[in-house]
Amino acid sequence: MVLPAMLRSLRHHNYRLWATADLVSVTGTWMQVLALNWLILSITHSATSVGLGLVLQALPTILLGPWGGVIADRLPARTVVAGGQAAQAGLSALLAVIAAGDPSGTGGLYAVSLLSGLVTSLTSPALGRFGSEVVGPEDLSNGLALGSLLSSGGRILGMSLAGVVIPLVGVPGAFLANAASFGIVLVAIALMRGGELHVAPRAEEKSERGIVAGFRHVLRTPWLLVTFGLAFVLGSVGRNYQVTMAAMSEGPLHAGAGGYGALSVAFAVGTVLGGLVAAARARLPLKLLIVAAMLCSVGQMASGGAPNLVVFGALMLPIAAGAVLIDTTVSTRVQIDNPGHLRGRVIAAQGMVGAASGAVGGPALGAMCDTLGPRTALLVAGTIGVAAAAAAAYALARLRRTAPAEAPATADPGTAPA
Repeated sequence: MVLPAMLRSLRHHNYRLWATADLVSVTGTWMQVLALNWLILSITHSATSVGLGLVLQALPTILLGPWGGVIADRLPARTVVAGGQAAQAGLSALLAVIAAGDPSGTGGLYAVSLLSGLVTSLTSPALGRFGSEVVGPEDLSNGLALGSLLSSGGRILGMSLAGVVIPLVGVPGAFLANAASFGIVLVAIALMRGGELHVAPRAEEKSERGIVAGFRHVLRTPWLLVTFGLAFVLGSVGRNYQVTMAAMSEGPLHAGAGGYGALSVAFAVGTVLGGLVAAARARLPLKLLIVAAMLCSVGQMASGGAPNLVVFGALMLPIAAGAVLIDTTVSTRVQIDNPGHLRGRVIAAQGMVGAASGAVGGPALGAMCDTLGPRTALLVAGTIGVAAAAAAAYALARLRRTAPAEAPATADPGTAPA
C-alpha cells in the first residue's frame, strides 16, 4: 500500500495499533480533563483552585522524573508502559466513585490528581521511548507529528463527547469512559509484533546508568538547555490555557460552561492545523520553534483584548497550531539529537521542564486572573513569551557561531540548533 509522505509512519503495523490506541486514550483523557477542571471550578469558583490541581499533577514529575528516566533506560519500555496504563485506569475509576458522591470539597480530587502525577512521573519517559520504538528512527519525526495530529483529534472528540456525556450521565461517566480508554491501549500493546519493535540501546555501562549521567549530558549540551529554558517559559505563563480560557469564559466573556467547552474545541481544531503542518514537513528545526513561540506569544497578547467569544475563539486557532509545532519540534529534537542509551533520561528532563512549567504557570496565571483580571493576565503572559523567544533566538545564534564543532556528534550540531 502506497501512502502519502505525510502518513508514511502508518506503513508500520505496530504504529497503526499505537496510533489507534493513542486516539482513543487521548479522547478519554480530554473528557476527564474537561470534567475534572469544571468540577473543581464549580465547587470552588476559583481559577487558582484549578491551577492547584495542575500543580498536584505536576509535582511528582518534578521530584521523581529522573527516576522515571532511569527506569525507561534500563527496563523494557513495553512492560513499563503497560503497567502505567493499568494504574491510570484504576485512578480514573476512583475519580468516578468520588464524583458520584457529589463532593462538597476538592480533597479527594486533589489526592487522585497527585497519584496520577506519581504514575506519570515514573512511566512517562518509557512512554516516550516506546513511541519511538513502534516506528523506527527513519520515520520518527513523522510519527511524532502524526501523534500530535491524533492527539489534537482526540482532544476535539474528548471535549465534544464530554459535552454530551456529562449532561446525560454526569461527570462520573466521563471518568469511567477514560478508564475504559486505557484498556484499549493495553490491548494494542498486547497485539504488537515484538520482532518489529525498534528497541533503542539501553544503558549498559555502570557510568551510563544513573541519574547523574543524564543530568551531566543535559548540562553539557547548550542547545538543549536553551530549548528547555524556552519550553519552560512557554509552558508556564504562555501555555496554560486550561486556566485562562476558563477564567475568560466565566469572567469578561460571560459565556459560562458552554463557552468554555466551545473555546476548548476551537483550541483543539487549532492543534489539528498545527499537526498537519508538522506532519507535512520533512524537518523540524529549532528555527521553527522560535518562529512558533513568537507567533503564539503575540497571539496571546492579542487574545487579552478580544471583545467577545467569537474573536477570542478565532485567536485560539493560530495559538493552538503554534503550540503543537512547539511541542513536536522539541520532542523531535530531544529524541533524534541525543544518544539512544540516554534517551529516557533526556525525555524525563523534558517532562520535568513541562511539569515545572505547569506547577509555576497554573497558579501564577490563576492568581493573575483573580487579581488583575484575565485580560491583563494574557497581555502580561504574552509579553513574557515574546521576550523569552527573542532571548532564545539570540542564544542559539551565538551557539551556532561559536561552538558548532565542539558539540557531540549525536547532537547533530549542524541541524539541531538551526
